[in-house]
Amino acid sequence: MSQAVAADARLFDAELVICRLEEAGGALLALPGSGWSTRLRSSSLDIVRTAIENYGWTSNHVRPPVPSAERITRMDEAMAWLSLIPVDRYVLRRIVGARSLVHPVSERHLYPWRRLGAVLGADHKAVQRWHAQGIDLIVEALNLESRSGQKR
Repeated sequence: MSQAVAADARLFDAELVICRLEEAGGALLALPGSGWSTRLRSSSLDIVRTAIENYGWTSNHVRPPVPSAERITRMDEAMAWLSLIPVDRYVLRRIVGARSLVHPVSERHLYPWRRLGAVLGADHKAVQRWHAQGIDLIVEALNLESRSGQKR
């Protein structure tokens, strides 16, 4: 399967690009926030950890499973599509990138339209139009690459 062509060898459309970006945003948020560190942590001692757990001081946060290697590869590919939006249209990049962040457990957008509008100082309907413009730029670039036979 070529990276620039959809699985069924058809050209990309806005719905497919949005779906892939939201899948990538969910995978990005499902990745662990931090890895192993070489610095000493005082709470990593077995005695301290056991005492905390015995008194019920653990917080039960629902963590999504760590994404598979294939899903991470798909995430990298889809997030690279954001670079297809020209640099001078950086607001569109920010909107499309922020809108792609979907919570992996609840599947809700981290940034609803109205919150993005408040941050940008614009109406939420304008933000929706700008998002559609950014998606259209990505779709055009991907379809141009697939027609010309280039790989991304």
